[in-house]
Amino acid sequence: MVTRVKGTQDFLDLTLFNMIIDRVTKHCALYQFNQIATPLLEYTELFKRSLGTQTDVVSKEMFLIEPHAEDTDAQICLRPEATASIVRAFIEGGIQTVPWKVFTWGPMFRYERPQKGRYRQFHQVSVEVIGAASIMHDVELLVMFDRLFHEGFGLNNYALQINFLGCMADRQAYRSTLYDIVKNKHYDQICSLCKDRLEKNIMRIFDCKNQQCQEIYAKVPKISDHLCKPCATEWATVKEQLDMLSISYIHEPRLVRGLDYYSKTVFEFVSGNLGAQNAFCAGGRYDQLVTHLGGKEDQPSIGAAIGIERLMLLLADRADQAAESKQALTVIVPMGIEQQTVGLLLADELRATGISVDLLLEGSFKSMMRRANKLGAKYALLIGEDEQASRQVTLKNMVTGEQERIAQTEVASRIRS
Repeated sequence: MVTRVKGTQDFLDLTLFNMIIDRVTKHCALYQFNQIATPLLEYTELFKRSLGTQTDVVSKEMFLIEPHAEDTDAQICLRPEATASIVRAFIEGGIQTVPWKVFTWGPMFRYERPQKGRYRQFHQVSVEVIGAASIMHDVELLVMFDRLFHEGFGLNNYALQINFLGCMADRQAYRSTLYDIVKNKHYDQICSLCKDRLEKNIMRIFDCKNQQCQEIYAKVPKISDHLCKPCATEWATVKEQLDMLSISYIHEPRLVRGLDYYSKTVFEFVSGNLGAQNAFCAGGRYDQLVTHLGGKEDQPSIGAAIGIERLMLLLADRADQAAESKQALTVIVPMGIEQQTVGLLLADELRATGISVDLLLEGSFKSMMRRANKLGAKYALLIGEDEQASRQVTLKNMVTGEQERIAQTEVASRIRS
């Protein structure tokens, strides 16, 4: 037997998955986000330029496509995230009207060690506002996500963590300060991974899981305390507006996010119910990514991704509610082969009016009724010789057990009522 690839999964019941997509889509529409789609395949150079060559995604986690010998195109890969793809689409599509508010969803691919909430093929909703100069866009996006999770999905077991990284000049000055402190005072105490990150991508030291390293970094200066005046004003505005809108948040000074393009506001929605991989929505501002990828002018932007699999873990106890939200099912049970044609015609008529129908064609009457119960049918339409001759059906309520004979022409209206 050939099994599925390690780090992937089969979705044998998409009820909860589809409920999430449906609610996210409707919620995004309330905020005037338009849905788009980008390819799963992109040139590898796109992510090297956007994420940075020293990030874990680019250096260790990319799924690269091996080209044919005669293929002279640049190397391509399976997309590890969607923000860079959306920015590329913005530039390549010649979008002139900003802010450009869009979202997309679909599979992403990263070669990681599979564990709870982490897969090599996983699904994300990516929400982006390109051309969002005002810091108020940051606030609105945070409010949008909080309303979605709390009111749209009824979640309470999560927290919003935010930090402010400042502009590129702030980050550069802070990197120098941080490097001097860690290199000169704590170098012998930090782990080997942090020593490597210290030289290649210093902000990533805050992502270290080593307890001793974390105790050291808890005492170093906070980047939010080393902001230029305009950035300090924007950081204060973000907090003030969230307070005014009653959005609870935690300032996490060591939250930096793992991708090079982030600046200013960064955030994560986290839950203790998810284990080590506790973030189920994360993102931030990226003010120079458009020009970095070839755009003619800067387009300050902000966006985030929702991990669908992780959100499904948080909503696992709501799977029954998702199933109940599905349209009520009606099954048609022909008593014999002679009644199957009538059943087929009736099923076609009912489906044309938007009624969900399953036509049962195999097994004895008892086995078909057991099948109807297993499917959770609300109604069963029984067609025997007498019903066929009189152009009627026996309508059975599968919940109450009541049944009555009615004309075939009345079935649709009776089910709807």
